[in-house]
Amino acid sequence: MRPSSTGVQQGRGHPVRQGRARTIPVFLVDLGALLTRIECGDAEGRPLPLGTGAERAIEMITTQTASGRKVMFVGNGGSAAIASHQAIDYWKNGGMRAIAFNDASLLTCVANDFGYPHVFEKSIEMFADPGDVLIAISSSGKSENILRAVATAVKAQCRVVTMSGFSPDNPLRRQGEVNFYVPSHSYGFVEIAHLSLCHGMVDTITERRS
Repeated sequence: MRPSSTGVQQGRGHPVRQGRARTIPVFLVDLGALLTRIECGDAEGRPLPLGTGAERAIEMITTQTASGRKVMFVGNGGSAAIASHQAIDYWKNGGMRAIAFNDASLLTCVANDFGYPHVFEKSIEMFADPGDVLIAISSSGKSENILRAVATAVKAQCRVVTMSGFSPDNPLRRQGEVNFYVPSHSYGFVEIAHLSLCHGMVDTITERRS
């Protein structure tokens, strides 16, 4: 690891304070530093300023939902919790049709009949309409069922936004029109960053509409 000018060691994961045990204040400082380092890019891998990328995603969601399209969320584990949480916020607070495919019977049925790699793919095949927006969330950016979901959404002529972390060359990172990447190997930090992005977008859309 190498020390930065701020006394923070830069490693593979989130910043680690030199010579200081982890405390909640340190955790929050490190989290705040990470949130300022979120990266964004387009489908060709060209970097975008975070504000530019966020505005593109917001414009995409606003335009598509105004024309009657819906927002779909997919994710596993903690990312599934984010997906369910945000699907509710996007329709309850944002006034947009939004859905996450996390019903227990749905997941176990599709996993049993087709295999877990297909759990979101099959739902998107059935429910996606051209012009819908898929927000695909994966900390690793390598989950097969998420990658299959994105491919199926593209085939259905949906718009795609991705959120990933961990390795900078993860495959999900170039699968969307707008791709957010969190440069950390900490599940907690990556998940908090993804949740913050989702909240920031829906809150911005809601405020602008009011």
